[in-house]
Amino acid sequence: MPKVSVIMGVVNATSRMDESIKSIIQQDFTDWEFIICDDGSTDDTYEKLLEWHNRDNRIIPIKNEKNIGLAATLNHCIEYCEGEYIARMDDDDISYPNRLRKQVEFLDNNTAFAFVSSKCDIFDGNNVYQSKIKTIEKPIKKDFLWQSRFIHPATMFRAKALHEVGGYRVAKETYKSQDYDLFMRLYSKGMIGYNIQEPLLRYSVNPNLRKKKTKYRYRVNEAIIRYKGFKSLGLMPQAIPYIFKPLILGLIPVNILDFLKIKRKF
Repeated sequence: MPKVSVIMGVVNATSRMDESIKSIIQQDFTDWEFIICDDGSTDDTYEKLLEWHNRDNRIIPIKNEKNIGLAATLNHCIEYCEGEYIARMDDDDISYPNRLRKQVEFLDNNTAFAFVSSKCDIFDGNNVYQSKIKTIEKPIKKDFLWQSRFIHPATMFRAKALHEVGGYRVAKETYKSQDYDLFMRLYSKGMIGYNIQEPLLRYSVNPNLRKKKTKYRYRVNEAIIRYKGFKSLGLMPQAIPYIFKPLILGLIPVNILDFLKIKRKF
């Protein structure tokens, strides 16, 4: 069985997933399987995944007959995972060549942590930036009040930790924030994470998709996730003001928020 199972959900991704897949194939750690689930694409995404499998049989394509959303799709991937560790990946991001090795070494040598993530570079389609937001090395429960403290596609989990919390929670409010919900549920069970203090992934931020992602109804959903998460973490009632943060930020233009979050790196 492989040491690491990498999981990724894709929808109509023929034009963007190749570089992401290549970045896993080019890892300097080779003991992995890459489970990619086509979530009801209407183009030839699945056929292209089969081509990738023919080139490298560590790539395992699966598919959903209809679109069921990212959380359910990742749970479908987890059903196929045989690795001790499960690493996330998105179809428009790039894992740096040392990512899997560094994260495996960390989890092998630090058994107190249920998962590990890292700093990331941010790519807007033209330039690479570095986030202005501090990446906390060892987040504690109260650090989740402001925002999620881990970058989802840069994270590697112990498989047993994901199974213990039942994987991703599939609900209306988790549609765009399944990762925030997951991290808080892990912490509520006494499991903690760590951030490696160097970029191990190039994280893509598409300005057009950002506008869609931040529709106000998603802000409302995040407020619901915050309420449930903060309650499970024992942060209430002090956390009540932070529940309303996404509702307030939803009134600020996306381009202004992005300007405040990133700085040019190179």
